[in-house]
Amino acid sequence: MASEKILQEKQAYVAELSAKLSGAVAGVIVDYSGINVEDDTILRRQLREAGVEYAVVKNTMLRRAAESANLTGLDDVLKGSTALATSNDYVAAAKILCKYAEDNDNFEVKAGFMDGAVIDAAKVKELSKLPSKEGLLSMLLSVLNGPIRGLAVALNAIAEKGEEAAPAEEAAPAEEVAPAEEAAPAEEAAPAEEAAPAEEAAPAAE
Repeated sequence: MASEKILQEKQAYVAELSAKLSGAVAGVIVDYSGINVEDDTILRRQLREAGVEYAVVKNTMLRRAAESANLTGLDDVLKGSTALATSNDYVAAAKILCKYAEDNDNFEVKAGFMDGAVIDAAKVKELSKLPSKEGLLSMLLSVLNGPIRGLAVALNAIAEKGEEAAPAEEAAPAEEVAPAEEAAPAEEAAPAEEAAPAEEAAPAAE
C-alpha cells in the first residue's frame, strides 16, 4: 500500500516537472555540488527576483519528465548533483547561473534548453551574453524612436497646412453668394415696369 502511494507521488511529481519544462521558454541545468548554504541562499534570491524557478531535482525524475516533454539529449548530463532553473525569460537564468559559475569553479552549468530544444553548456553561455529583456526593449525603443519622431513632425505639418487652407475654402462660397442675392431684386422689378402702362391704357379705350 505504501509503495503504491509513493509511486503515485512520484508520477505526480514527474507530471508536474514535465509541465514546468513544457511551459518555460528556457531553462538551465547545473551541478550545484560545490555551493555552500550561504551562497545557495543568495543565488536562490537572485533567481527568484529575476522570475526564475530553481530547485534541486533527482536525475531519474528529470530524465522521465524531459522524455514526457519531448526534450531529448539530456541523458549524458543527468549525473551527480543536479538543479534545474526554468523561466519565461530567455536569458535570465543563463545570465545569473553562468555568472556564478564563472566566479566559482565548483559550480558547473551542464546544459539547458530553449523553445523546446536542448542546448549544450556552450550555447547556454552564449545565451547569457545576450541583452536582458529590459535591454532588448530599450534597444527596440531606441531604433523605433527616430521614425516615430519623424512621423510626428510630418503629421504636425499636415495639420498646420490643413488649418491654413480652411479659411480660404470658407471664403469662396461667400463671394459666390453675394452676386446671387443682388440679382434677385432686378428680376422682380421688370414685371412692375410692364404693368404700369397697361393700367393707363384702359381709360383711353372708353
